Amino acid sequence: MKVFLTGGSGFVGKGIRARLQQAGITTVCLVRPGSEAKVAGDAVDTEGLELSTGDLFDLPSLVRGMQGCDAVIHLVGIIRERPSKGVTFPRIHVEGTRNILEAARQAQVKRFVHMSALGARENATSDYHKTKYEAEQLVQNSGIPYVIFRPSVIFGPGDEFVNMLADLVRLPLTPVIGDGSYLLQPVARETVADVFVQALTSDAALNQVFETGGPEPISYGRILDEIGAVLGKPRVRKMHIPLPLMKPVVNLMEGFSFFPITNTQLTMLVEGNFCRDDQKLYETFSTDKIPFGPGIATYLKR
Repeated sequence: MKVFLTGGSGFVGKGIRARLQQAGITTVCLVRPGSEAKVAGDAVDTEGLELSTGDLFDLPSLVRGMQGCDAVIHLVGIIRERPSKGVTFPRIHVEGTRNILEAARQAQVKRFVHMSALGARENATSDYHKTKYEAEQLVQNSGIPYVIFRPSVIFGPGDEFVNMLADLVRLPLTPVIGDGSYLLQPVARETVADVFVQALTSDAALNQVFETGGPEPISYGRILDEIGAVLGKPRVRKMHIPLPLMKPVVNLMEGFSFFPITNTQLTMLVEGNFCRDDQKLYETFSTDKIPFGPGIATYLKR
């Protein structure tokens, strides 16, 4: 089998790329011009790895890269917009997915495995989730057999989410927006890689959408406590910041890249992000349920 992979140099993409190689699947990784050496250098093993120079918005380059591929895994997405550089949710999530699908049709690809996001829905509060849902609709109406995954926040070696929170937990007082009771369902990158690779050949998964989370929903406050326990800090002292006080700060600072949160991220955080059906994934695919605490203990440093 030969698979065309977008987003293969990112945090999730590296995990999926490694699992594809372990499975003996030839992987054609889309890379931007000038990034070839970096992507190849990131690989532990380059056997079965091919690089295809191109761009989401250069259709001929996508068609060339997909020639001879049986399937596409499309991971590219953004969590933060940079409008001055043309990096927006509609352009990357919707237009980018439309181009990948058109290239897949022209290359006669037989299966399309798509990374969406938990919370994607038509009437979502955030533009992030709205555009993720629009991309799902394109995939479902493409005529190409598909599998769509909607992951919650993903953790694993080199992640941004847990490592950023760990820095906050190390402080004498850890800032918490609101009461910290909002629920998330963190899922291990290992689990995500498992299900994406199995989706390439699973008949049971075909033309379905899967919410993708860990074994259980846990509150943001408990996430901080579990990170504290791994760091050897049995009590995490929390400083709760009321949401009405936080919003003006985010409005003022979100335009600066160093500021860790945007209005979109704030909205998604406090509305919660957990699976309504957390059994379908584990009933369809063979993968371990990795609890958050033991999962982060394998890589988080004190």
